[in-house]
Amino acid sequence: MAGREAVIVDTLRTTFGKRAGALANWHPVDLLAFALQNLVDRTGVDPGRIDDVIAGCVTQVGEQSTNLARNAWVAAGLPQEVPGTTVDRQCGSSQQAVHFAAAGIAAGHYDLAVACGAESMSRVPLASNARGGTGPFPPSFLDVIDNRLWAQFRVAQVLAERWKISREEMDAYSIESHRRAAEAWDSGHFAKEAIPVPLKDEEGKETGGLLETDEGIRRDSTMEKLAALPPAQTWDPDTASDITAGNSSQMTDGAAAMLLAERSVADKLGLPIRARFAGFAVAAEDAAIVLSAPVPATRKLLERTGMTVDDFDAIECNEAFASIALMWAHAFSPDPDLFNPRGGAIAIGHPLGASGVRIMTTLLNQLEAAGGRYGFQTMCEGGGQANATVIERLA
Repeated sequence: MAGREAVIVDTLRTTFGKRAGALANWHPVDLLAFALQNLVDRTGVDPGRIDDVIAGCVTQVGEQSTNLARNAWVAAGLPQEVPGTTVDRQCGSSQQAVHFAAAGIAAGHYDLAVACGAESMSRVPLASNARGGTGPFPPSFLDVIDNRLWAQFRVAQVLAERWKISREEMDAYSIESHRRAAEAWDSGHFAKEAIPVPLKDEEGKETGGLLETDEGIRRDSTMEKLAALPPAQTWDPDTASDITAGNSSQMTDGAAAMLLAERSVADKLGLPIRARFAGFAVAAEDAAIVLSAPVPATRKLLERTGMTVDDFDAIECNEAFASIALMWAHAFSPDPDLFNPRGGAIAIGHPLGASGVRIMTTLLNQLEAAGGRYGFQTMCEGGGQANATVIERLA
């Protein structure tokens, strides 16, 4: 197996719809199937040659239960001899799917694999698989974390205070995210990565319309408007919170899919080779402070690869909250023009299971547009975890 190398053949995403918005009538299985069909059609790959389909999904209950990857592949009418599995590393689920697919290729288990993900936050609400009492957490777990079972909004505030990030800094960052995302659509940049999605009525029938751009981008956002927003969640009436809906990621519906191949196999089949993987890391720390691990994951990757932040021509840190992206920026001091250069989840949206592949899709397209070589991405994940990945543009 020596010398095997995983490469990205192609990667795409759907346009993203706001919760209870344009894509709310799409069953999540069908939404992922739509992305998979488009990936197969765009690459021209023989779908029967694909060895596995690995999907990320966070809220695996109801319409997103019972193996989303397999269900979407079959629903797409693709060869049923191809298996699929669904993984959950919380918000980084489809980034982890990429890691698993690339590792499987390097190890010789796969020649071709799909990493993908989807989430319908309209139809399968966040944490609807963990309702009642303390949900999935037994007393043994709660004892270890000293019963600090905090909502993510509170953790985002805790980290803002630790890193001395002000409300004004978060709001200004959020406005810039919307501006950059709007510019990416206006320039035609996002049209290269995002496929328009047909609109459906409540019975699931297509209406003839299309969602042609991301629905959540707010072009009229101002500091005055954001300053007027109340805290997103009040857990203590005596404690102020700077975390609002305006400086947090949007709950969103969407899907994304990527075709990976072993390099020599891609060459033999005449498939394009857009990038290779230059580094992987996964890390974790305090399970109660669930959003902080992008910092140790990045340090681990930099140590493992011998790279520095200055080596990266584009950098993506998921905007779960403005405080998380700014925490990373405070820790590593990236060039602001290279950091989330096309906006992020605050503007584009955060369909949890799809976000890892969405971010890598945006990252690769940015490298190609700017003529950059190395791209980096990381994202916080429930349970105090984070993935980090480096890709090298080849095309």
